[in-house]
Amino acid sequence: MKRPWLLPLVPLWAAGAAWKNRAFDRGSAKVERLEFPVISVGSLSAGGAGKTPFVIALGEALRRAGIGFDVLSRGYGRTVDAQSAKRVVGTGAAEEFGDEPLMMARRLGRRVYVAAERAAAGRMAEREHRAQRETGPWVHLLDDGFQHRRLARAVDIVLLTQADVQDMLLPAGDLREPLRSLRRADVIVLRKDEATALRPVVDFGKKPLVWEMERGFHFVEGALVSSPLAFCGIARPEAFLQSLRLSGVEPASFVALKDHQRYDDGVMQRLLQAAEHVKANGFVTTAKDAVKLSPAMRAMLQRVGPIAVADIEVTICDEARFISALMKLL
Repeated sequence: MKRPWLLPLVPLWAAGAAWKNRAFDRGSAKVERLEFPVISVGSLSAGGAGKTPFVIALGEALRRAGIGFDVLSRGYGRTVDAQSAKRVVGTGAAEEFGDEPLMMARRLGRRVYVAAERAAAGRMAEREHRAQRETGPWVHLLDDGFQHRRLARAVDIVLLTQADVQDMLLPAGDLREPLRSLRRADVIVLRKDEATALRPVVDFGKKPLVWEMERGFHFVEGALVSSPLAFCGIARPEAFLQSLRLSGVEPASFVALKDHQRYDDGVMQRLLQAAEHVKANGFVTTAKDAVKLSPAMRAMLQRVGPIAVADIEVTICDEARFISALMKLL
């Protein structure tokens, strides 16, 4: 429990979430539909379940299966024209598109769209799809969409972790919905190393389909030095530090920033001062954080030493069978 002092407010959050879901369950809340099927990837938690790496893995699996797709996202953390629908430019800035959409566009090489209302992103995607006169099967991947029920989806994929099961509802914890909301899911994806413990939690009968994924931690950019300062702005920063240590890296120090941290000169000075204090000879951070570092920011940090970038890579177990099962759900 991250914020035990807010425990008295949990019943209010629970009541609000239940009220919203009842409106959609009864059909009284407005739902917008797109021309192409929507596959939503989400979680119960506000962050840290691995949704973005899974969207990337699912997109790559669809591509190998010959199925076209684009990605729809809210673009959390946008500060420039944050409400409008935009197509993400891979060479652009996180302030305009959000860190995760920018990372997905660069990794997948496919069209990614952002909008506060995901239906607006979908309509833009479909206009561009028609203009390109693309043929063959096509789907939208809705990033972090489990709670965004205003956009109709054909399949709801929900990632569940052991940390989610042990967590509490907002604002005391990080859960946006209680565990019973998993009954809405069509597919629940578990981490392979947690699957045995979690399968009893998701044993609801015939639905949902339960699948497994594996996560790998690797370095994708820069040179790893002997005594780096580690930093990140993600939902579960302790998981990044643990992954570093499991890979044999013991940072000189660790700076945990807030999730979707906006990087500016003030943050750079904080990191430089921390590095000087522990005599670090470089930095290590996450791919999500790295996309927010401008060339000028990188140059500031590189006065201390190289910047190594680590990333989480997801592998869908028995990928071909998973895609086949997914297409049947569609």
